[in-house]
Amino acid sequence: MILTVKKNSDKLSVDRLIDQLSARGLEINYSEGENFIVLGLVGDTTALDVNWLKSFDFVEEVTRVAAPYKKANRMFHPEDSVIMVQDIPVGGKERIVVIGGPCAVESEEQIQRIAKEVSEAGAVMLRGGAYKPRTSPYTFQGLGSKGIRMMEKAGKENGLPIVSELMSADHLEEFVQHVDLIQIGARNMQNFDLLKAVGKVNKPILLKRGMANTIEEWIMSAEYILASGNPNVILCERGIRTFEKYTRNTLDLSVIPLIKQKTHLPIIIDPSHATGDWSLVESVSLAAIAAGADGLIIEVHDHPEWALSDGAQSLKPEKFKRVIEKGRKIAEVIGRKL
Repeated sequence: MILTVKKNSDKLSVDRLIDQLSARGLEINYSEGENFIVLGLVGDTTALDVNWLKSFDFVEEVTRVAAPYKKANRMFHPEDSVIMVQDIPVGGKERIVVIGGPCAVESEEQIQRIAKEVSEAGAVMLRGGAYKPRTSPYTFQGLGSKGIRMMEKAGKENGLPIVSELMSADHLEEFVQHVDLIQIGARNMQNFDLLKAVGKVNKPILLKRGMANTIEEWIMSAEYILASGNPNVILCERGIRTFEKYTRNTLDLSVIPLIKQKTHLPIIIDPSHATGDWSLVESVSLAAIAAGADGLIIEVHDHPEWALSDGAQSLKPEKFKRVIEKGRKIAEVIGRKL
């Protein structure tokens, strides 16, 4: 970190700030130029509040040389992280994974049926919501523990690890026992107590970007999990809220190469929530593969018109199969397998 200090600043005040920074374990490199004094801070500056430093009237500018995240930073971890979900690798340069399943587990027959269909289409994991974060308290809230057990059974019978969203640390033990990839949803991206809790377990975590969060805020949420001891983090981009109304959210595919530049973590794309429209899912999925995504998580329902949640953005199994077939051709072009 670099502090630019005004040339004619009170020396005693500057020295006091230097003493405070030194007391935090930082090494201060002092350089006096013609117009400014420059303080170079060497050490772990992640905990330093930039706004606190700017509150000193003699500080002209504060510049971070390195990003505030250390464990997620590619600078300190140049190789891609590959996260194992059971025996399935997520990340790296070879394989692209596809996760499919309904927005919500509705019944044992439904999840069994869809699990078989997505497996036959080429999916390698089964997604499904058992605890549902809904905007309205009057809409379907999920089957809870029953839904988790139904999905676990369907996954085992079809050879698919299961992915489901954890809403509260109260259910963490249940998820550790029964869920293979624990999803932290967009609404909980900055639920820091929950992030710390999943950081203490040895399970892979799928961290969705918040509805209106910057990329840095998203990476910092991953940092909470990593800093708490769990290195198994997969990022998931699902679009952010903007002024645009033609899609449910706005998906900026440049986030894929940006995440690859800034971090070593895998990133998968959720085209269902990004668009909110089943007719757009195929195009966005194929574009995400071409842009370098490590995977897709797609909502699939055999009767979307009857779905209890998000039917409008769910693909029917035959359309899901077509996305995978086309995706394989694009993956081959960029030297990967799907």
